[in-house]
Amino acid sequence: MTTTVQQVLEQKGAVTHAVTPDATVIEALALMAERDIGAVLVLQGEQMVGIFTERDYARKVALKGLSSKDSRIKDLMTPNVCTITPSHTIDEVMSIMTQNRFRHLPVVDHGRICGIVTIGDVVKSVIAEHEATIQQLSSYIAGDIST
Repeated sequence: MTTTVQQVLEQKGAVTHAVTPDATVIEALALMAERDIGAVLVLQGEQMVGIFTERDYARKVALKGLSSKDSRIKDLMTPNVCTITPSHTIDEVMSIMTQNRFRHLPVVDHGRICGIVTIGDVVKSVIAEHEATIQQLSSYIAGDIST
């Protein structure tokens, strides 16, 4: 059985956290630290205009010696965000993440943001699938017909 993004969101929840393009980097970092997350969506009203990640901070702020309290998200975010839908499979998501070196993918359904899937979510899902397969094979080998 292949797990879908919808199933992952049902387990983890669909909560997303966002800042505006005019927010400062320090505001975004504070939100990320408070929520223990690695990325925030950048929303202009209801419209997603970008994503700001720990990687953006490390490469575009810290390494360049910019000020976190003076720098604006709109100048440092990743625009043109790659998104996935609830019907994507975890295998497809893993492929997209690997090919593009993404760790966070917003989930959009008919223009509405309905969650975010992280590399951690993908790994957890793959491990759960493998454990289920191992359990089924173990039951089969042991002769447990009820499985």
